[in-house]
Amino acid sequence: MQIQLADFALMMPEIATAVLALGLLVVGLVVPKEQSKGIGYLTVAGLTGIWLFNFLYWNEDAALFGGIYLVDSYTVFFRFLFLTAAVIVALASRDYVARLERNQGEFYALLVAATLGMMLLAGAGDLITLYMGLELMTITFVILVGYQKAEAKSAEAGVKYVVLGAMSSAVLLYGLSLVFGFTGTTFINDMVATLSSGNWSPLLLLGIVFMIAGFGFKVSAVPFHMWSPDIYEGSPTPVTAFLAVASKAAGLAAFVRIFMIALPELQAYWMSIVIVLTAITVVVGNLIAIPQSNIKRMLAFSSVAQAGYILFGLVAFSSLGVGAMLFHSILYVFANIGAFGVAIAVKNATGSDEIKDYSGLAQTSPFLAAVMLLCLLSLAGIPPVAGFVSKFYLFLAVIEKGMVWLAFVGIGMSMVSVYYYLIVAKAMYLGTPKEAAKPISVSAGTQIALVICMVAVILFGVYPTPLLNAAMEVGYSFFPF
Repeated sequence: MQIQLADFALMMPEIATAVLALGLLVVGLVVPKEQSKGIGYLTVAGLTGIWLFNFLYWNEDAALFGGIYLVDSYTVFFRFLFLTAAVIVALASRDYVARLERNQGEFYALLVAATLGMMLLAGAGDLITLYMGLELMTITFVILVGYQKAEAKSAEAGVKYVVLGAMSSAVLLYGLSLVFGFTGTTFINDMVATLSSGNWSPLLLLGIVFMIAGFGFKVSAVPFHMWSPDIYEGSPTPVTAFLAVASKAAGLAAFVRIFMIALPELQAYWMSIVIVLTAITVVVGNLIAIPQSNIKRMLAFSSVAQAGYILFGLVAFSSLGVGAMLFHSILYVFANIGAFGVAIAVKNATGSDEIKDYSGLAQTSPFLAAVMLLCLLSLAGIPPVAGFVSKFYLFLAVIEKGMVWLAFVGIGMSMVSVYYYLIVAKAMYLGTPKEAAKPISVSAGTQIALVICMVAVILFGVYPTPLLNAAMEVGYSFFPF
């Protein structure tokens, strides 16, 4: 394998992200606590610069370092998704980080390191690189989930994530090893030639089942979702927001690349499993969200349901499905982080994540209530906000595949989701605020993050064409069938 300088040039966003993470770690160690507020601004500035730099790679289509890493429009799109989520979460985290007695710089460094792991996962061209990116993301999130080690719920969430994350990684690694053992290669693009022969081993099929289980854990698909509610509730809210959107998208990016590119010949075997998991995930996620009284647990089960909707793109097994999946994933970033951003502000002010404590929020903090309402409506898929458009194309993709029944399941469960989202809206707009309730003040960074999310869900609902065209362009280039 001959390494060329051009390979490093095409990986500059990943290299810059690694340098930023290490730089933030050093800055966090040497800067006094009273001056640590600037670390948040440095993080946002660095991530924004990498985000802008990523535009230079939109039309690239190259296999780097002999094929272990791929830079194509699919990779570039997910880079934008991860960096967008990281910038918004970094902005929304400033109030939380300011309350930490120490380790403020380390928090931002870990946030950027997790982003790097996601980028590597999305661009991995072979199984070893994929697993390295996955473990970088997972180990970093283990630390972030248990970051408030003095709080029992956070420590519990950290331990649960270690145990369940290790178990899912082991299952996935065993599946990858079985696939490697049969194909004789770790390169995703090279597997097609071996698998097209039709001489398949039962161990290969077992490996595929293990991979579905491992990726199912990463995207919170039922029945591999058991970690989500407790870990989402116990984690620091900014970490929960990032975990719910970006890590799910990273797992999905690798899931789709392997199964659509390397395993199309085995579609008859694994597609039925994925279809069943998708339908169950949508139904279970929405139904269990109904009785939840904690906003983070409610959004956790909502994110399980959203994972099911996103999997519609894989089930469709078409360029339209991939494009709709990418479009919904980026809009999900804005809607979900916006909802969690409001949850961060309310938790900082009241110390509670209970839905009942949102009572009268529209009277005391109308801006926060408006952002929460619009983001929840987008998650539910109510027009004219953005979630309606993305769900429409996901349902259209599976209908074109001939699975009208699955589209009706998605539509029916979207109607169910309106109910539990409106429970929060009812508390905010029809509830009576407590006598001692005061307007909730949020930092400028949090306000900017919430405005970005609110504008995005409105703008891309009314005028989705530019982002939709970009997503569909990626879909057709990634899967031209």
